Amino acid sequence: MSRPRLTRGIGGRLFIAQTVVLSAGVLAAGLVAALLGPQLFHAHLVQAGHLEDATLRHIDEAYASSSLISLSTALLTALVLAVGVTWYVTKRITRPLHALGRAANAVADGQPDVQVAETGHGAEIDALGRAFNDMALQIEQTETTRRRLLTDIAHELRTPLATLTARLEGLEDGVSTWDTDSLRIFRSQLDRLCRLANDLSEVSRAEEHRLNLRLALVDVNTLVQTTADSARSAFEDKDVALLIEPPGSGHPAHVTGDPQRLGQLLENLLSNALRHTPPHGTVTLSVARSNGHVAITVRDTGEGISADQLERVFERFYRGDTARHADGRGSGVGLTIARGIAESHGGSLHALDSADPHGATFILRLPAANRPGT
Repeated sequence: MSRPRLTRGIGGRLFIAQTVVLSAGVLAAGLVAALLGPQLFHAHLVQAGHLEDATLRHIDEAYASSSLISLSTALLTALVLAVGVTWYVTKRITRPLHALGRAANAVADGQPDVQVAETGHGAEIDALGRAFNDMALQIEQTETTRRRLLTDIAHELRTPLATLTARLEGLEDGVSTWDTDSLRIFRSQLDRLCRLANDLSEVSRAEEHRLNLRLALVDVNTLVQTTADSARSAFEDKDVALLIEPPGSGHPAHVTGDPQRLGQLLENLLSNALRHTPPHGTVTLSVARSNGHVAITVRDTGEGISADQLERVFERFYRGDTARHADGRGSGVGLTIARGIAESHGGSLHALDSADPHGATFILRLPAANRPGT
């Protein structure tokens, strides 16, 4: 493997360039002064008159000699000072660039937590340093998310695989027989693995805004009513009331979106609310329009969400004392997918910090659309 060709650094090139420019300036000033100064001085002496030729030559020689010595000394002093200033400025420019290069090498070596300090050596260099720090922070967060995701996936896979392995070993050892119960266990655990694989693919597309959307004009009240009707049997099985406020169609509200994806979003929110609401509790859906947005609120009387978990509940596989991470099926990405769908529609999904410790509130906001003919 050939070694890379060594090149002069920007500091050395800048120093040499400045030195050449200064030297050229000094040389030009010296030549002009040497050529024009004695001639101008001689012309003034001639105009003054009453000077003998010997005296005139002596004065010319004296002026030339003194001018040469003083000008050479002045120009040399100026050159030395200019070179010194150039060296100082070059160091101030290259020092933060060298620090930035070392930090970049550290990030390339797997140390994304490296940060560079602002030096005050120029707005452009400080802006470059801030951009690098932001990049390094994003890389660190991405790496942290990647490690956590791998850990969480391993955790999610471990339970169904352990269950399947134990049941299979029992069948091999003759401890258990293949019956309806074994079939049910195998099918449920395989379904769980399939759901996890599908949800991981779905959450990746949602977070990267790569969902395939088939946009149409959506009547939000109809969408809410249809989704609630589909979920009502599950709520009845758990003895949880599912209400829509106000009753009936409510005020007209339309958005431009994918009806299937928006229905999936509401299903995830309702499943999450049902999962965390005890029997005899209530989950309430409401629709409101204001300031060019349509807001869909899902409020339950469950265990609530602490203030420090309001944003973290939307993280993949997040777990907490009262974390509402699941979508009712246990994959742990339901709310993450829901937020991704909302953002893909130009909207937002947030959990509210309520003073009431019992119950949680999720608000979906989508840009309102005018119904044709209105």
